[in-house]
Amino acid sequence: MNNVELLTVNTIRILSAEAVQKANSGHPGLPMGAAPMAYTLWARNMKHNPANPDWDNRDRFILSAGHGSMLIYSLLHLFGYGLTLDDLKNFRQLDSLTPGHPEYGHTKGVEITTGPLGQGLANAVGMAIAEAYLAEKFNRPGYPVVDHYTYVLAGDGCMMEGVASEAASLAGTLGLGKLIVLYDSNNITIEGSTDLAFREDVRKRFEAYGWHTMLVEDGTNIDYIDAAIKAAQAVKDRPSLIEIKTQIGYGSPRQGMASAHGEPLGAENVLATKKTLGWDYTEEFHVPDEVKAHLEQIRAEGRKAEDEWNKMMEAYKKEYPELAAEWEAWKEKDYSESLLGDEDFWSYDSKADATRNSSGTVLNKLAARIPNLIGGSADLAPSNKSYMKNKGDFSKEDRSGANLHFGVREHAMAAIANGMAAYGRLRPYVATFFVFSDYMKPSMRLSALMKLPVTYILTHDSIGVGEDGPTHQPVEHLAALRSIPNFIVFRPCDAKETAAGWYTAMTRKSTPTALILTRQNLPQLEMTGRDALRGAYVILDSGKKPEIILMASGSEVHLVYEAGKQLMERGIAVRVVSMPSWELFEEQDENYRESVLPSDVAKRLAVEAGASFGWHKYTGLQGDVISIDRFGESAPAGLLFKKYGFTVENVIEKALKLLNK
Repeated sequence: MNNVELLTVNTIRILSAEAVQKANSGHPGLPMGAAPMAYTLWARNMKHNPANPDWDNRDRFILSAGHGSMLIYSLLHLFGYGLTLDDLKNFRQLDSLTPGHPEYGHTKGVEITTGPLGQGLANAVGMAIAEAYLAEKFNRPGYPVVDHYTYVLAGDGCMMEGVASEAASLAGTLGLGKLIVLYDSNNITIEGSTDLAFREDVRKRFEAYGWHTMLVEDGTNIDYIDAAIKAAQAVKDRPSLIEIKTQIGYGSPRQGMASAHGEPLGAENVLATKKTLGWDYTEEFHVPDEVKAHLEQIRAEGRKAEDEWNKMMEAYKKEYPELAAEWEAWKEKDYSESLLGDEDFWSYDSKADATRNSSGTVLNKLAARIPNLIGGSADLAPSNKSYMKNKGDFSKEDRSGANLHFGVREHAMAAIANGMAAYGRLRPYVATFFVFSDYMKPSMRLSALMKLPVTYILTHDSIGVGEDGPTHQPVEHLAALRSIPNFIVFRPCDAKETAAGWYTAMTRKSTPTALILTRQNLPQLEMTGRDALRGAYVILDSGKKPEIILMASGSEVHLVYEAGKQLMERGIAVRVVSMPSWELFEEQDENYRESVLPSDVAKRLAVEAGASFGWHKYTGLQGDVISIDRFGESAPAGLLFKKYGFTVENVIEKALKLLNK
């Protein structure tokens, strides 16, 4: 390591410590300890062009230990990604580009939102899968269109999280050789030494997963770190973990102490740190001229690398024009118009069927129309009908398959899908039983937070699961997912509504969608269809001002439809509304919402085989809900529906009670 490199490493440390101190909030320890490995990666090994953060063939860098966000902000400033010194001074402040944890889509150069530990490592597995899949699809001899690494900086906390372990296990199984994890091993957590709760040999664990592992004893020696990264790059058949021993808060009076983790060092300690590191500059947030000149040379190398790739792509377009056109189409193509006018897409048999089966039919129609659809299930594809026919299986031996097998790893599955979606050019979907959305809720929330259009196929959606009992019967889950901002929940009642749900999922650009599907067969209703795209619509109406409105989603729609017909035969003015998606309904203008649910009709009854929570927004104080506000039990589904009041007779009885008739 030469003098200017050491000066650059110390610049990262000092900028990070000063920003945390100015904010009086943050985590200085990791940036100070990990600065040498981060510099070594960004300056000596990573292929990137700060002038174009969106260059398709750039290496991806993920700070899985997102609490150390000042590390990446310092790097982004120094390497010329557009973050200014003023941005660093506004760390953690309102409306700044330097929030407390890195946020995708908010700060240029941040590849994914991190902070919940372990998520970033799992996201990186998704990016590595995307790289391998797209390389197989588009690369040709002499034309490495997709050829780059995915790098992760993870800490002890990431290594303790189950989501990282799930993802690492799958990455080893898939042999993702272009995934390299730098493990910042400093043996410190918030509560103290890792000996309190974490004594395992992480490298041995990753070896058991099928990873290549190395150890760098001196985390301050960038030559050693550089050699390890280059050795990892040479391993093509499996991912690599490089354990790098560091000291948290390096150079400060709190070096090696838990107190360096998550609180400012203190003004006096910042001054002491500068003295220890030989930092002779009195001005705060100072970047030495030598550092600026040094990093400009590195930026020039990045510009050159992209220029060479662009020239290669021009030749590729001439030699492989169809592939080049598809390359662009996978990034930009909008399927909304073609799907909306595709009569076959909206046409289904009249035979009763489970919406999980209908979803499988729709999925395979889409697979024939949307070539960049990719996804799979957490070991449940035969049951949740999430397998695309004639699309092959992605594996260590075959990178061309579009069907992914996640194993029983729900949390990692969702995080991996987020990584693929953030990578771009792919439309990922994942699938499991609805009750297991509990296992992946943190990643689903991050889908919404990052505005990633991931599709979630969630089957076996109610007590209709039957004999498997309350452990497998989702009750509160609809309410939980509906509570997530920027998240579409779509519970269809038949095949045409299922197609509407898939249409929504495939045409949304910045919103994830969950399709909530039945195990049991449901009748196909004549009046359903594309109107479901508006979230709620009238499927039966007396033609008079309604005395009562019956509304439901999914498997309960046919109950309110039949009850509505019988009430109309009694001379009661009834309106029946299918309401597959609250979120889509709320997006409609006020006139449409009023036309479906007139505000002057106070008698309303909602029916849904889940918790009542949230429905009162639509039923009001004079309305009622037939729901399940308790756990189910093990029995045949038909008996359970009858016991809990999900029958036409009970809907009629409740409606008449509301009407005082």
